[in-house]
Amino acid sequence: MAKEVKEKPARAVVAAVQLPGVSDVELEASLTELRELAKTLGFEVVGTFTQKRDNFDTAAYLGVGKRQEMRRFVENEPELAHGPDSPSAPGSVRRAAKSGAARAKEAAQSAADPNTRRADVILVDHEISPSQARNLEIEVGCEVMDRTMVILEIFHRHARSRAARAQVEIARLGYMAPRLREAAKLAGPKGRQRSGVGGRGAGEAHSELDRQKIRNRIAELQQEITAMDVERKTQRARRQERQGLARVALVGYTNAGKSTLMRALTGSEVLVADKLFATLDTTVRALYPESVPRVLVSDTVGFIKNLPHDLVASFKSTLEEAVEASLLLHVVDASDPGFERQLAVTDEVLREIGAQAVPRIRVFNKIDCVGDAAAQAAREALLRAQYPDCVVMSARREDDVAKLHAVIQAFFQKDLIEADLFLPWSAQQLRGEIFANCAVLEERADGEGTHFRVRGEPDTVNGLREQLGQSR
Repeated sequence: MAKEVKEKPARAVVAAVQLPGVSDVELEASLTELRELAKTLGFEVVGTFTQKRDNFDTAAYLGVGKRQEMRRFVENEPELAHGPDSPSAPGSVRRAAKSGAARAKEAAQSAADPNTRRADVILVDHEISPSQARNLEIEVGCEVMDRTMVILEIFHRHARSRAARAQVEIARLGYMAPRLREAAKLAGPKGRQRSGVGGRGAGEAHSELDRQKIRNRIAELQQEITAMDVERKTQRARRQERQGLARVALVGYTNAGKSTLMRALTGSEVLVADKLFATLDTTVRALYPESVPRVLVSDTVGFIKNLPHDLVASFKSTLEEAVEASLLLHVVDASDPGFERQLAVTDEVLREIGAQAVPRIRVFNKIDCVGDAAAQAAREALLRAQYPDCVVMSARREDDVAKLHAVIQAFFQKDLIEADLFLPWSAQQLRGEIFANCAVLEERADGEGTHFRVRGEPDTVNGLREQLGQSR
Protein backbone atom coordinates (compact mmCIF):
# COMPACT_ATOMS: atom_id res chain seq x y z
CA MET A 1 0.00 0.00 0.00
CA ALA A 2 1.49 3.33 -1.05
CA LYS A 3 2.43 5.59 1.82
CA GLU A 4 0.68 8.95 1.74
CA VAL A 5 3.13 11.83 1.38
CA LYS A 6 2.11 14.94 3.28
CA GLU A 7 2.81 18.07 1.27
CA LYS A 8 5.02 20.58 3.06
CA PRO A 9 3.62 24.09 3.53
CA ALA A 10 5.08 26.80 1.33
CA ARG A 11 7.91 28.67 3.06
CA ALA A 12 7.83 32.42 3.33
CA VAL A 13 10.30 35.15 4.20
CA VAL A 14 8.97 38.36 5.74
CA ALA A 15 10.62 41.64 4.70
CA ALA A 16 10.11 45.23 5.85
CA VAL A 17 11.66 48.67 5.57
CA GLN A 18 11.63 50.61 8.85
CA LEU A 19 11.02 54.24 7.98
CA PRO A 20 11.91 57.19 10.24
CA GLY A 21 9.25 57.70 12.88
CA VAL A 22 8.40 54.00 13.13
CA SER A 23 9.56 52.64 16.48
CA ASP A 24 11.03 49.17 16.99
CA VAL A 25 7.88 48.18 18.91
CA GLU A 26 5.59 49.34 16.08
CA LEU A 27 7.73 47.54 13.52
CA GLU A 28 7.68 44.27 15.46
CA ALA A 29 3.90 44.51 15.96
CA SER A 30 3.41 44.98 12.23
CA LEU A 31 5.75 42.08 11.39
CA THR A 32 3.98 39.84 13.90
CA GLU A 33 0.69 40.67 12.22
CA LEU A 34 2.14 39.86 8.80
CA ARG A 35 3.37 36.51 10.13
CA GLU A 36 -0.17 35.80 11.35
CA LEU A 37 -1.52 36.71 7.91
CA ALA A 38 1.02 34.30 6.43
CA LYS A 39 -0.16 31.57 8.79
CA THR A 40 -3.75 32.18 7.69
CA LEU A 41 -2.62 31.55 4.10
CA GLY A 42 -0.87 28.36 5.16
CA PHE A 43 2.71 29.63 4.87
CA GLU A 44 5.54 28.63 7.17
CA VAL A 45 7.62 31.74 7.95
CA VAL A 46 11.32 30.77 7.86
CA GLY A 47 13.03 34.16 8.02
CA THR A 48 12.69 37.91 8.55
CA PHE A 49 14.66 40.70 6.87
CA THR A 50 14.41 44.33 7.94
CA GLN A 51 16.24 47.45 6.87
CA LYS A 52 16.25 51.01 8.20
CA ARG A 53 15.93 53.56 5.39
CA ASP A 54 14.74 57.12 4.95
CA ASN A 55 12.37 55.89 2.22
CA PHE A 56 11.68 52.85 0.05
CA ASP A 57 14.13 52.02 -2.73
CA THR A 58 12.33 53.23 -5.86
CA ALA A 59 13.57 50.28 -7.90
CA ALA A 60 12.90 47.30 -5.64
CA TYR A 61 11.70 48.48 -2.17
CA LEU A 62 14.80 47.24 -0.27
CA GLY A 63 18.36 48.43 -0.83
CA VAL A 64 20.75 46.52 -3.12
CA GLY A 65 22.75 45.00 -0.24
CA LYS A 66 19.66 43.68 1.52
CA ARG A 67 18.35 42.24 -1.74
CA GLN A 68 21.63 40.40 -2.25
CA GLU A 69 21.50 39.09 1.32
CA MET A 70 17.98 37.80 0.75
CA ARG A 71 19.01 36.16 -2.53
CA ARG A 72 21.81 34.27 -0.80
CA PHE A 73 19.40 33.16 1.92
CA VAL A 74 16.80 31.98 -0.58
CA GLU A 75 19.41 30.14 -2.69
CA ASN A 76 20.93 28.64 0.47
CA GLU A 77 24.34 30.11 -0.41
CA PRO A 78 27.14 30.75 2.12
CA GLU A 79 28.08 34.35 2.85
CA LEU A 80 30.63 35.45 0.21
CA ALA A 81 32.91 38.47 0.30
CA HIS A 82 32.74 39.43 -3.36
CA GLY A 83 32.40 42.97 -4.64
CA PRO A 84 29.51 43.69 -7.00
CA ASP A 85 31.89 44.23 -9.94
CA SER A 86 33.96 41.11 -9.39
CA PRO A 87 33.68 38.49 -12.18
CA SER A 88 33.50 35.84 -9.44
CA ALA A 89 30.64 37.57 -7.58
CA PRO A 90 27.41 35.61 -7.22
CA GLY A 91 25.02 35.89 -10.14
CA SER A 92 22.47 37.60 -7.92
CA VAL A 93 24.90 40.53 -7.41
CA ARG A 94 25.75 40.90 -11.06
CA ARG A 95 22.08 40.77 -12.00
CA ALA A 96 21.41 43.89 -9.90
CA ALA A 97 23.06 46.01 -12.59
CA LYS A 98 20.76 44.77 -15.35
CA SER A 99 17.27 45.88 -16.16
CA GLY A 100 14.17 45.23 -18.24
CA ALA A 101 13.78 42.16 -20.41
CA ALA A 102 17.44 41.10 -19.97
CA ARG A 103 17.01 40.84 -16.20
CA ALA A 104 13.67 39.06 -16.58
CA LYS A 105 15.15 36.48 -18.97
CA GLU A 106 18.22 35.83 -16.79
CA ALA A 107 16.13 35.61 -13.63
CA ALA A 108 13.82 33.06 -15.24
CA GLN A 109 16.86 30.94 -16.14
CA SER A 110 18.60 31.23 -12.77
CA ALA A 111 15.81 31.40 -10.17
CA ALA A 112 16.61 29.57 -6.98
CA ASP A 113 16.31 25.79 -7.36
CA PRO A 114 12.89 24.86 -5.88
CA ASN A 115 14.38 21.63 -4.53
CA THR A 116 17.15 23.29 -2.54
CA ARG A 117 16.02 26.85 -1.84
CA ARG A 118 14.98 27.91 1.66
CA ALA A 119 11.94 29.99 0.74
CA ASP A 120 9.21 30.06 -1.90
CA VAL A 121 7.79 33.54 -1.45
CA ILE A 122 8.77 36.96 -0.07
CA LEU A 123 6.06 38.76 1.93
CA VAL A 124 6.59 42.53 1.99
CA ASP A 125 5.07 44.49 4.88
CA HIS A 126 3.91 47.42 2.73
CA GLU A 127 2.01 47.96 -0.48
CA ILE A 128 4.62 48.37 -3.22
CA SER A 129 4.37 49.32 -6.87
CA PRO A 130 4.17 46.69 -9.63
CA SER A 131 7.68 47.57 -10.83
CA GLN A 132 9.15 47.32 -7.31
CA ALA A 133 7.52 43.91 -6.84
CA ARG A 134 8.74 42.66 -10.20
CA ASN A 135 12.31 43.89 -9.69
CA LEU A 136 12.47 42.40 -6.19
CA GLU A 137 11.16 39.09 -7.56
CA ILE A 138 13.82 39.06 -10.27
CA GLU A 139 16.70 39.86 -7.93
CA VAL A 140 15.73 37.62 -5.01
CA GLY A 141 14.68 34.69 -7.18
CA CYS A 142 11.19 33.86 -5.93
CA GLU A 143 7.64 35.16 -5.90
CA VAL A 144 6.87 38.44 -4.09
CA MET A 145 3.56 39.30 -2.40
CA ASP A 146 3.05 42.70 -0.81
CA ARG A 147 0.81 43.23 2.22
CA THR A 148 -2.18 44.21 0.07
CA MET A 149 -1.88 41.11 -2.07
CA VAL A 150 -1.67 38.90 1.04
CA ILE A 151 -4.87 40.41 2.46
CA LEU A 152 -6.67 40.14 -0.88
CA GLU A 153 -5.68 36.47 -1.17
CA ILE A 154 -7.03 35.74 2.32
CA PHE A 155 -10.30 37.50 1.49
CA HIS A 156 -10.50 35.55 -1.78
CA ARG A 157 -10.09 32.20 0.00
CA HIS A 158 -12.48 32.98 2.87
CA ALA A 159 -15.35 34.69 1.05
CA ARG A 160 -18.43 32.45 1.10
CA SER A 161 -21.53 34.44 0.18
CA ARG A 162 -22.22 35.67 -3.34
CA ALA A 163 -21.93 39.30 -2.18
CA ALA A 164 -18.58 38.79 -0.42
CA ARG A 165 -17.11 36.91 -3.40
CA ALA A 166 -18.18 39.67 -5.79
CA GLN A 167 -16.77 42.39 -3.54
CA VAL A 168 -13.44 40.60 -3.18
CA GLU A 169 -13.18 39.98 -6.92
CA ILE A 170 -13.65 43.70 -7.65
CA ALA A 171 -10.80 44.56 -5.28
CA ARG A 172 -8.54 41.84 -6.75
CA LEU A 173 -9.21 42.97 -10.32
CA GLY A 174 -8.49 46.59 -9.37
CA TYR A 175 -5.19 45.44 -7.85
CA MET A 176 -4.27 43.39 -10.93
CA ALA A 177 -4.90 46.05 -13.58
CA PRO A 178 -1.72 48.16 -13.06
CA ARG A 179 0.32 44.95 -12.75
CA LEU A 180 -0.76 43.93 -16.24
CA ARG A 181 0.73 47.18 -17.53
CA GLU A 182 3.99 46.36 -15.75
CA ALA A 183 4.00 42.86 -17.27
CA ALA A 184 3.54 44.38 -20.72
CA LYS A 185 6.50 46.74 -20.17
CA LEU A 186 8.71 43.84 -19.13
CA ALA A 187 7.73 41.83 -22.20
CA GLY A 188 10.66 43.45 -24.02
CA PRO A 189 11.05 44.59 -27.64
CA LYS A 190 9.07 41.62 -29.00
CA GLY A 191 6.02 42.57 -26.98
CA ARG A 192 6.25 46.17 -28.16
CA GLN A 193 6.96 45.58 -31.87
CA ARG A 194 4.56 47.10 -34.37
CA SER A 195 2.04 44.77 -35.95
CA GLY A 196 1.02 45.65 -39.52
CA VAL A 197 0.68 49.15 -40.94
CA GLY A 198 0.23 51.59 -38.05
CA GLY A 199 -0.65 48.70 -35.72
CA ARG A 200 0.35 48.24 -32.09
CA GLY A 201 2.67 45.56 -30.82
CA ALA A 202 1.19 42.14 -30.03
CA GLY A 203 2.10 42.40 -26.35
CA GLU A 204 0.64 45.90 -26.02
CA ALA A 205 -2.56 44.92 -27.80
CA HIS A 206 -2.95 41.80 -25.67
CA SER A 207 -2.39 43.79 -22.48
CA GLU A 208 -4.99 46.38 -23.50
CA LEU A 209 -7.44 43.57 -24.26
CA ASP A 210 -6.88 42.11 -20.79
CA ARG A 211 -7.42 45.51 -19.18
CA GLN A 212 -10.67 45.96 -21.14
CA LYS A 213 -11.84 42.55 -19.93
CA ILE A 214 -11.07 43.60 -16.35
CA ARG A 215 -13.04 46.84 -16.75
CA ASN A 216 -16.01 44.93 -18.20
CA ARG A 217 -15.90 42.33 -15.44
CA ILE A 218 -15.76 45.02 -12.72
CA ALA A 219 -18.80 46.73 -14.29
CA GLU A 220 -20.71 43.40 -14.28
CA LEU A 221 -19.82 42.73 -10.64
CA GLN A 222 -20.84 46.24 -9.59
CA GLN A 223 -24.24 45.73 -11.23
CA GLU A 224 -24.62 42.42 -9.33
CA ILE A 225 -23.71 44.09 -6.03
CA THR A 226 -26.18 46.93 -6.68
CA ALA A 227 -28.95 44.38 -7.25
CA MET A 228 -27.96 42.49 -4.09
CA ASP A 229 -27.90 45.76 -2.12
CA VAL A 230 -31.49 46.51 -3.15
CA GLU A 231 -32.53 43.00 -2.09
CA ARG A 232 -30.65 43.27 1.21
CA LYS A 233 -32.20 46.68 2.02
CA THR A 234 -35.68 45.30 1.29
CA GLN A 235 -35.08 42.35 3.62
CA ARG A 236 -33.68 44.66 6.29
CA ALA A 237 -36.70 46.98 6.05
CA ARG A 238 -39.09 44.04 6.44
CA ARG A 239 -37.09 42.78 9.42
CA GLN A 240 -37.20 46.22 11.03
CA GLU A 241 -40.97 46.46 10.53
CA ARG A 242 -41.43 43.11 12.27
CA GLN A 243 -38.85 43.45 15.01
CA GLY A 244 -38.18 47.13 15.61
CA LEU A 245 -34.85 48.92 15.41
CA ALA A 246 -32.93 47.30 18.28
CA ARG A 247 -29.76 46.30 16.45
CA VAL A 248 -26.22 45.76 17.68
CA ALA A 249 -23.17 45.40 15.40
CA LEU A 250 -19.90 43.85 16.54
CA VAL A 251 -16.98 45.76 15.04
CA GLY A 252 -13.25 45.74 15.66
CA TYR A 253 -9.85 44.51 14.65
CA THR A 254 -9.57 41.11 13.01
CA ASN A 255 -9.12 38.22 15.47
CA ALA A 256 -10.26 40.31 18.46
CA GLY A 257 -12.78 37.60 19.33
CA LYS A 258 -15.93 39.03 17.69
CA SER A 259 -17.20 35.67 16.42
CA THR A 260 -16.63 33.99 19.79
CA LEU A 261 -18.53 36.85 21.43
CA MET A 262 -21.28 36.55 18.81
CA ARG A 263 -21.70 32.88 19.62
CA ALA A 264 -21.77 33.59 23.37
CA LEU A 265 -24.36 36.38 23.08
CA THR A 266 -26.71 34.62 20.68
CA GLY A 267 -26.14 30.91 21.25
CA SER A 268 -25.59 30.51 17.50
CA GLU A 269 -23.16 28.25 15.69
CA VAL A 270 -20.96 30.78 13.89
CA LEU A 271 -17.44 30.08 12.67
CA VAL A 272 -14.80 30.59 15.36
CA ALA A 273 -11.14 30.24 14.34
CA ASP A 274 -7.83 31.58 15.63
CA LYS A 275 -7.03 33.17 12.29
CA LEU A 276 -7.08 36.66 10.86
CA PHE A 277 -10.20 37.32 8.77
CA ALA A 278 -11.99 34.09 9.70
CA THR A 279 -15.26 36.04 9.20
CA LEU A 280 -16.01 37.94 5.99
CA ASP A 281 -19.77 37.57 5.68
CA THR A 282 -22.17 39.39 7.97
CA THR A 283 -24.14 37.09 10.28
CA VAL A 284 -27.31 38.31 12.05
CA ARG A 285 -28.77 36.51 15.09
CA ALA A 286 -31.10 37.42 17.96
CA LEU A 287 -29.69 38.17 21.40
CA TYR A 288 -30.28 35.16 23.67
CA PRO A 289 -31.96 34.89 26.10
CA GLU A 290 -34.35 37.18 24.24
CA SER A 291 -35.17 40.54 25.77
CA VAL A 292 -37.66 43.36 25.31
CA PRO A 293 -37.22 44.89 22.88
CA ARG A 294 -35.90 41.97 20.80
CA VAL A 295 -32.27 42.73 19.92
CA LEU A 296 -30.56 41.60 16.72
CA VAL A 297 -26.77 41.16 16.82
CA SER A 298 -24.60 41.21 13.67
CA ASP A 299 -20.98 40.13 13.28
CA THR A 300 -18.95 42.06 10.68
CA VAL A 301 -15.68 41.67 8.83
CA GLY A 302 -12.65 42.60 10.93
CA PHE A 303 -10.40 45.58 10.26
CA ILE A 304 -6.63 45.66 10.00
CA LYS A 305 -3.80 48.16 9.64
CA ASN A 306 -3.47 49.36 6.05
CA LEU A 307 -6.64 47.57 4.96
CA PRO A 308 -6.67 48.14 1.18
CA HIS A 309 -8.91 51.08 0.34
CA ASP A 310 -10.61 49.12 -2.46
CA LEU A 311 -11.60 46.45 0.05
CA VAL A 312 -13.14 49.02 2.39
CA ALA A 313 -15.04 50.48 -0.57
CA SER A 314 -16.11 47.04 -1.79
CA PHE A 315 -17.34 45.95 1.63
CA LYS A 316 -19.29 49.13 2.35
CA SER A 317 -22.57 47.34 1.63
CA THR A 318 -21.65 44.61 4.12
CA LEU A 319 -20.50 47.18 6.67
CA GLU A 320 -23.84 48.98 6.44
CA GLU A 321 -24.82 46.73 9.35
CA ALA A 322 -22.51 48.96 11.41
CA VAL A 323 -23.73 52.23 9.89
CA GLU A 324 -27.40 51.40 10.46
CA ALA A 325 -27.01 49.78 13.89
CA SER A 326 -28.44 51.37 17.04
CA LEU A 327 -25.35 50.38 19.03
CA LEU A 328 -21.80 49.31 18.18
CA LEU A 329 -19.84 46.91 20.37
CA HIS A 330 -16.24 47.86 19.56
CA VAL A 331 -14.40 44.64 20.42
CA VAL A 332 -10.71 44.98 21.32
CA ASP A 333 -8.15 42.29 22.17
CA ALA A 334 -7.21 43.17 25.76
CA SER A 335 -4.24 40.78 25.64
CA ASP A 336 -2.57 42.64 22.77
CA PRO A 337 0.07 45.13 24.03
CA GLY A 338 -0.65 47.19 20.90
CA PHE A 339 -4.41 47.43 21.52
CA GLU A 340 -4.31 51.23 21.09
CA ARG A 341 -3.25 50.69 17.47
CA GLN A 342 -6.29 48.42 17.07
CA LEU A 343 -8.52 51.15 18.48
CA ALA A 344 -7.10 53.75 16.11
CA VAL A 345 -7.48 51.54 13.02
CA THR A 346 -11.10 50.66 13.84
CA ASP A 347 -11.97 54.31 14.54
CA GLU A 348 -10.46 55.28 11.16
CA VAL A 349 -12.47 52.67 9.23
CA LEU A 350 -15.68 53.59 11.06
CA ARG A 351 -15.12 57.21 10.05
CA GLU A 352 -14.54 56.12 6.46
CA ILE A 353 -17.85 54.24 6.28
CA GLY A 354 -19.78 57.02 8.08
CA ALA A 355 -20.43 55.17 11.35
CA GLN A 356 -18.50 57.46 13.69
CA ALA A 357 -21.68 58.93 15.22
CA VAL A 358 -23.30 55.58 16.15
CA PRO A 359 -23.36 55.04 19.97
CA ARG A 360 -20.50 52.75 20.97
CA ILE A 361 -19.41 50.57 23.89
CA ARG A 362 -15.78 49.47 24.02
CA VAL A 363 -15.53 45.80 24.91
CA PHE A 364 -12.04 44.64 25.91
CA ASN A 365 -12.19 40.92 25.23
CA LYS A 366 -9.68 38.11 25.94
CA ILE A 367 -8.76 39.41 29.40
CA ASP A 368 -8.27 35.74 30.35
CA CYS A 369 -5.27 35.66 27.98
CA VAL A 370 -3.37 38.26 30.04
CA GLY A 371 -1.14 36.12 32.27
CA ASP A 372 -2.17 35.11 35.79
CA ALA A 373 -4.94 36.57 37.97
CA ALA A 374 -2.74 39.41 39.22
CA ALA A 375 -1.74 40.42 35.68
CA GLN A 376 -5.38 40.31 34.58
CA ALA A 377 -6.45 42.52 37.49
CA ALA A 378 -3.70 45.04 36.72
CA ARG A 379 -4.62 45.18 33.02
CA GLU A 380 -8.33 45.58 33.86
CA ALA A 381 -7.59 48.44 36.28
CA LEU A 382 -5.48 50.18 33.62
CA LEU A 383 -8.20 49.81 30.96
CA ARG A 384 -10.95 51.08 33.26
CA ALA A 385 -8.83 54.08 34.21
CA GLN A 386 -8.30 54.97 30.54
CA TYR A 387 -11.81 54.08 29.35
CA PRO A 388 -14.25 54.47 32.30
CA ASP A 389 -17.33 53.22 30.43
CA CYS A 390 -15.69 50.16 28.91
CA VAL A 391 -16.53 46.49 29.51
CA VAL A 392 -13.58 44.20 30.34
CA MET A 393 -14.35 40.53 29.89
CA SER A 394 -13.71 37.13 28.36
CA ALA A 395 -16.25 35.76 25.89
CA ARG A 396 -15.45 32.32 27.35
CA ARG A 397 -16.72 33.22 30.84
CA GLU A 398 -20.48 32.86 31.30
CA ASP A 399 -20.63 35.49 34.06
CA ASP A 400 -18.84 38.05 31.87
CA VAL A 401 -21.19 37.35 28.96
CA ALA A 402 -24.22 37.74 31.25
CA LYS A 403 -22.94 41.14 32.40
CA LEU A 404 -22.48 42.32 28.80
CA HIS A 405 -25.95 41.00 28.00
CA ALA A 406 -27.32 43.18 30.83
CA VAL A 407 -25.42 46.23 29.53
CA ILE A 408 -26.95 45.76 26.07
CA GLN A 409 -30.44 45.34 27.53
CA ALA A 410 -30.01 48.47 29.66
CA PHE A 411 -29.02 50.50 26.58
CA PHE A 412 -32.19 49.55 24.71
CA GLN A 413 -34.48 49.75 27.73
CA LYS A 414 -33.53 53.27 28.81
CA ASP A 415 -36.24 54.78 26.59
CA LEU A 416 -38.94 52.24 27.46
CA ILE A 417 -42.10 53.27 29.26
CA GLU A 418 -44.26 51.46 31.80
CA ALA A 419 -48.02 51.26 31.43
CA ASP A 420 -51.14 49.45 32.67
CA LEU A 421 -53.14 47.47 30.14
CA PHE A 422 -56.51 45.79 30.65
CA LEU A 423 -57.29 42.79 28.46
CA PRO A 424 -60.98 41.75 28.54
CA TRP A 425 -61.74 38.04 28.33
CA SER A 426 -63.20 38.74 24.88
CA ALA A 427 -59.80 39.99 23.60
CA GLN A 428 -57.50 37.27 24.89
CA GLN A 429 -56.14 36.75 21.36
CA LEU A 430 -53.93 39.81 22.04
CA ARG A 431 -52.26 38.11 25.01
CA GLY A 432 -49.52 36.61 22.82
CA GLU A 433 -48.79 40.00 21.24
CA ILE A 434 -48.37 41.60 24.68
CA PHE A 435 -45.87 38.97 25.81
CA ALA A 436 -44.02 39.06 22.46
CA ASN A 437 -43.50 42.83 22.44
CA CYS A 438 -43.42 43.90 26.08
CA ALA A 439 -41.86 42.84 29.36
CA VAL A 440 -44.73 41.85 31.63
CA LEU A 441 -43.93 43.15 35.13
CA GLU A 442 -47.17 42.13 36.81
CA GLU A 443 -50.27 40.15 35.85
CA ARG A 444 -53.55 39.69 37.76
CA ALA A 445 -57.01 38.51 36.74
CA ASP A 446 -60.53 39.34 37.86
CA GLY A 447 -64.04 38.55 36.68
CA GLU A 448 -63.82 40.89 33.66
CA GLY A 449 -60.35 40.09 32.29
CA THR A 450 -56.61 40.41 32.91
CA HIS A 451 -54.70 43.45 34.19
CA PHE A 452 -51.08 43.82 33.03
CA ARG A 453 -48.29 46.11 34.16
CA VAL A 454 -45.89 46.19 31.16
CA ARG A 455 -42.67 47.84 30.00
CA GLY A 456 -42.10 48.42 26.31
CA GLU A 457 -41.24 50.85 23.53
CA PRO A 458 -43.60 53.86 23.43
CA ASP A 459 -44.88 53.07 19.91
CA THR A 460 -45.54 49.43 20.84
CA VAL A 461 -47.34 50.25 24.09
CA ASN A 462 -49.44 52.99 22.48
CA GLY A 463 -50.33 50.66 19.61
CA LEU A 464 -51.62 48.06 22.06
CA ARG A 465 -53.62 50.73 23.88
CA GLU A 466 -55.28 51.75 20.61
CA GLN A 467 -56.17 48.14 19.81
CA LEU A 468 -57.74 47.79 23.26
CA GLY A 469 -59.56 51.12 22.98
CA GLN A 470 -57.80 52.54 26.04
CA SER A 471 -56.67 56.12 26.48
CA ARG A 472 -53.00 56.99 26.98
